[in-house]
Amino acid sequence: MTTKNIALLAGGFSGEYEVSINSAKNIAANLNPDKYKVYTILLLRDGWFYQSDGGQVDIDKNDFSLTLNGDKIRFDFAFITVHGTPGEDGKLQGYFDMMGIPYNTCDATTSAITMNKAYTKVLVESIPGLHTARSLRLFERDLHDVAIIAASLKFPLFIKPNDGGSSVGMSKVYNVAGLPDAIKKAFNEDDQILVEEFIKGREFSVGVARLHGNIKVLPVTEIISSKDFFDYEAKYSPGISEEITPADLPPAKIEEIAEIVSEIYLRLNCKGMVRIDFILLEGSSDFYFIEVNTTPGQSAASLIPQQVRAAGMDLMEFYGELIEGVIRH
Repeated sequence: MTTKNIALLAGGFSGEYEVSINSAKNIAANLNPDKYKVYTILLLRDGWFYQSDGGQVDIDKNDFSLTLNGDKIRFDFAFITVHGTPGEDGKLQGYFDMMGIPYNTCDATTSAITMNKAYTKVLVESIPGLHTARSLRLFERDLHDVAIIAASLKFPLFIKPNDGGSSVGMSKVYNVAGLPDAIKKAFNEDDQILVEEFIKGREFSVGVARLHGNIKVLPVTEIISSKDFFDYEAKYSPGISEEITPADLPPAKIEEIAEIVSEIYLRLNCKGMVRIDFILLEGSSDFYFIEVNTTPGQSAASLIPQQVRAAGMDLMEFYGELIEGVIRH
């Protein structure tokens, strides 16, 4: 059996660089060595490198190749696990489309759109059973009248970067006095921000992937945070949030969630694996969409690997099928 050369892309230019490195380590450990020769490639602002035993080797971006000991290595597949730019926002996907190299994520258009929370909400709003929080989008170049914001939306409010792939720059604000600082904090991360009504309820996250040609919804995870909301610290610091997989939900609710997230996946033309975050509104169990993450974390403790294990699936088979499913088509 001939092995395929897999370029495993990690790093990137966002605050989630370290998370991406951990994702790559776990994926590399769970790609079948009999089938795949894995080359981990780091994306940094000053270049793309393969970390060999002898040090860093530059990637030739003209044809996305690597020369080791005089041998030119070309890749059969790109496994992108870069969170934030340029792996989650469509830039790498566009590059690989031009190179004719298949990859594991959504295409360039879907990646770019889903990175923009406001655009994504507009596209999914009409899905039956799905609700979205009322919000305003602000651009850095405009004037921001906090009185107009306060009059338009009900407190408490969530202020977050519109294009952020991570939870950096988020704030929860209870009154008009807290708005200026929260707006400034979000604009430090992005030139567009979202001010959104806070939806009180239970927070959940669920992985969806196309496996063997069919959409597979993984077991749902409930996220119980000891902090007021699930920010970057709650997401990545041990002991701050508790994750329960599978979540304690009645079978009828799990079925309803599966229908909604499958429809989101189809509506947004998703490919590969994505993770959809949502809240069930307190007192009603209405499904409120938060966001779709097109390059979800893959470290051993991340939600998707947890959900794959809870589904009784093998992580090596799961990653292998993500690759083979694309190559077959």
